[in-house]
Amino acid sequence: MKTVSFTQMKDGTKEDYDLLAEAERPYHALTPERILSELKRQNEDTLSGYKITRMQHGLQAATRARREGADIDWIVGALLHDIGDGLAPQNHDRFSAEVIRPFVRDEVAWVVEHHGIFQMLYYGRHYGWDENARDQFKDHMHFQACADFCERWDQSSFDPDYEMDTLESFEPLVREVFARKAYDPAVLQEGVSRGLPPLQ
Repeated sequence: MKTVSFTQMKDGTKEDYDLLAEAERPYHALTPERILSELKRQNEDTLSGYKITRMQHGLQAATRARREGADIDWIVGALLHDIGDGLAPQNHDRFSAEVIRPFVRDEVAWVVEHHGIFQMLYYGRHYGWDENARDQFKDHMHFQACADFCERWDQSSFDPDYEMDTLESFEPLVREVFARKAYDPAVLQEGVSRGLPPLQ
């Protein structure tokens, strides 16, 4: 396998960086497979104490989103909203948001980034925390979307008896989202707040 000539980036040549750009393409194309592998890992290596695994929690949230008629960005956002738990449990919400941010609407990335503080509404008092800490964002355009995401898809998705869809059923959606051009303004739609689909 051909490699670069440098041991310090500042010494790299145009040929070196052309080589790396070529090597990055197939690596980037495999991003969905690495995402799915991490989800599968979280079915085995998971936070203890809950009735379900972290992977199952993501599947339940995504299943609820799909059954309510959410679009692909919301479904994939729900599936991956806690993927950061495995590598960054203390700031999993921000970690998870950064994984999806280049490929989904800004609204969805914002909701995933802030869902941790919004979730405190349901349990913060038990730890002596401010359960209304989310109110600092009450004037933000995505506040209601995040509140609805937590109420309808996140806090309700810890049920071992809930009939969730399989991970395999979500794989095409993950592949489609991560095949998008990163940071495409047409995808990001900054300044747009659609909210969750209305309940039927």
